[in-house]
Amino acid sequence: MPEAFDRTINQIVDREATRLRSLKPAEASASRAPGKWSRKEILGHLIDSAANNHQRFVRAQLSAELAFPGYAQNDWNSVQGYAEEEWPVIVDLWCSLNRHLAYVVSRIPAEKMKIPCRIGEGAPMTLEALIADYIRHVEHHLEQLA
Repeated sequence: MPEAFDRTINQIVDREATRLRSLKPAEASASRAPGKWSRKEILGHLIDSAANNHQRFVRAQLSAELAFPGYAQNDWNSVQGYAEEEWPVIVDLWCSLNRHLAYVVSRIPAEKMKIPCRIGEGAPMTLEALIADYIRHVEHHLEQLA
């Protein structure tokens, strides 16, 4: 199963990298609607998601179960200033983090995929389910970038 997740993450990056890099900075900076994140901020959110899930995927393998805090996504986005960051920097960071995450996932032993994980106040799920949820989350937000 880790190989399938690894392939899926890499396929997403392969599919999206060129499209994301082709967006003009003004397009990436424009708000999609009042009170909504720009493309920069959406991709920044996905960077934060990759960074948080990197920690989760590693830490889960180092214990019998994982309890990890959630995060205040709007605050993280604001503090890091994704709206002001250069678009190519955001795209390259997202691509690199996900390539590394795919590698990390490819190395997870099958028996570790059943480790229970609780994120914030959410219901417990296995590491395998957490990885699948990460992929769904990425796909959901990439659709918003179209």
